[in-house]
Amino acid sequence: MSRLLHTWQSPVARMKLLAGLLLLLAAALYALATAMQARHPAWGYLASFAEAAMVGAIADWFAVTALFRRPLGLPIPHTAIIPRSKARIGRKLSDFITTHFLATPMVLAKLQQLDLGGRLADWLRHPDNAGMVGRQLIGVARFGVTALRDEPVRDFVQRKLIDRLRAADLAPACGRLLELLTAQGRHQAVLDEGLVRLHRLLRDDDTRALIARTITSEVRTLRYLGLGKSVGNWSANKLVDGISSLIAEVANDPQHLLRKRFDEHVALYVERLKHDPQYRLEVERLLAQLLEHPATTAYLQQLWQALVQWLQDDLDSDDSRIGRRIVRLTQGLGESLAADAAMRAWINQQAMAAAPELLERHRGQIGDYIADRVEQWESRELVAQMEQSVGKDLQFIRINGTLVGGLVGLVLHALTQLAARF
Repeated sequence: MSRLLHTWQSPVARMKLLAGLLLLLAAALYALATAMQARHPAWGYLASFAEAAMVGAIADWFAVTALFRRPLGLPIPHTAIIPRSKARIGRKLSDFITTHFLATPMVLAKLQQLDLGGRLADWLRHPDNAGMVGRQLIGVARFGVTALRDEPVRDFVQRKLIDRLRAADLAPACGRLLELLTAQGRHQAVLDEGLVRLHRLLRDDDTRALIARTITSEVRTLRYLGLGKSVGNWSANKLVDGISSLIAEVANDPQHLLRKRFDEHVALYVERLKHDPQYRLEVERLLAQLLEHPATTAYLQQLWQALVQWLQDDLDSDDSRIGRRIVRLTQGLGESLAADAAMRAWINQQAMAAAPELLERHRGQIGDYIADRVEQWESRELVAQMEQSVGKDLQFIRINGTLVGGLVGLVLHALTQLAARF
């Protein structure tokens, strides 16, 4: 019952019912007018109206029905036109769309009107859109982080990372990096920092005591004379004072000899890293030993787990820092585009330049897809969809056919009666 009620709630079904009732009304009126025709000439006019109305209604019912199915299930030629012509309809529809909607000049004209760069900027800088981008990317990131927890993924990434490190030629890269640092004098800053730390270390009481004990243990003769401790303390103080004095001298003199020697050693080391095969082999050997050590593997696994856990905790948080960063970057990109007319013009130019090639490449594929989709559409589904789209208007054709047919019959009957009088 509910399905029947749902069916009759459809506008197409209601129009079908109305057209059918008009046909029944015309039939009833024809029967009545024919029976009463002998009593008064007016009944003849009604009979002619009703008769022509029935003819018009039945003819239009046949025409409308023949579009979608065989009337009364009879194998009448040129009926069920749409189901039998799916392939032709699909091809015609495909040709129409590709010719009139995907023609290169029309698409380019539309793209020129759209101002894609401006629309993109306005869309990105809107907070709701930026938030939507953030949510979508966070969802993708959550899926990726969940996958990273799986042991096969973790082992795969670890193997690839280690393989890439093993294959990397680090010696020349290290040489170029050190060369860049030395070119800007940063190695001297490293030397200064090292001297400062050495100075602090030597000034530490524990360090002085260690130096004194070492000297005392080495000078055995003085130890037997009871002078070992005092000589050790004196020597330690002199050593520390001497080194501190040297450190201060180097720190205050940019042209100090030790700085120049340091420059020479660093330059030589850089040159060997870049060009000496023995240094390259040594770096590769050290790297291989490091990567093969169990402690390295354990450290990489701990680092991986910590990274994945941090990502998971942040992405699961309602106030995700990554999410906020994505939203800010999205809005910032929109604001930057909105303020940069040259960049917006470049986006529009790129779209205009790429569109013709894309259209020429895919226009035929789009047309073939439309044609194939219509041809493969199940006939009942196709008929149902088209009836839902145009069925209501087609039922108006039946209603109009009933009324127009009746009026034509009435006019013909009146003309016939008028001609009989002359």
